[in-house]
Amino acid sequence: MRLRLTEFRPRTGPHTHRVVRPRTALRHTSLTAPDPIGLLLGDHDGLNTLAALFSFASRSPHTIVHVPLRDGVPPDEGWGERVDLVLAHHTLGLRPSQWPGLRRGLRQGTPLTARTDEARTERDAQAWQDRRDRDDLRHTTHARTLFLFGGREVFAASAAECAYAAGFGPRQKRVAQGHSAMMTGLPLAQPPGGGHPYEVLVCFKPYPPYAQFRRPGEPASRPRPPAASSSSPRARPRRVRTDAPTPPAPRR
Repeated sequence: MRLRLTEFRPRTGPHTHRVVRPRTALRHTSLTAPDPIGLLLGDHDGLNTLAALFSFASRSPHTIVHVPLRDGVPPDEGWGERVDLVLAHHTLGLRPSQWPGLRRGLRQGTPLTARTDEARTERDAQAWQDRRDRDDLRHTTHARTLFLFGGREVFAASAAECAYAAGFGPRQKRVAQGHSAMMTGLPLAQPPGGGHPYEVLVCFKPYPPYAQFRRPGEPASRPRPPAASSSSPRARPRRVRTDAPTPPAPRR
């Protein structure tokens, strides 16, 4: 997949950081931090873009991936305060307390185009699945931002989860009526001592108006039936699809 990004080079003291974020905002995707359960709610384009961003992050150990999600269209379901998302390799040493200063420096960006390798991401995700000692995503929330720290394989596994939700979410029942479908979750590390597990649920939800949404296999537009001829002695009755929404009454 081709990613259209904006690249920034903010400085903190003597250090220069590389930060990228999607050039186009994910308007119909939202995120709440795990407390202990968070919610990632998105349409096909949003979840597909997040899958590509996780894939990009898996192979970019010296890059911070910033996904602004607070300023999109407010969802009509869910819980908690909306947050942005930051992906960074744990080897980068990014401290969440540094982020407000870095975020203020994201002003003059440079357009960047990157391509993801789906086959390589799938291999890395499978390698993570096959491990007995899996390295889950470490997480923390600071400055209205959820930070996810990990390595190549766990970021690839998260990319696979988002891609699954984007691909199979539109096939779920009742999504055409605006209902969300819980698809999967992100692999979060759990704190010691037990208690309720921390998790971020990944849900698919199309954006309104829901009449524009088509499940896979449905035609993009429905052909109009031919008008009955007034000279015909008996007009053929029109077939009505039971799965189609009721058309609005004509204006007088």
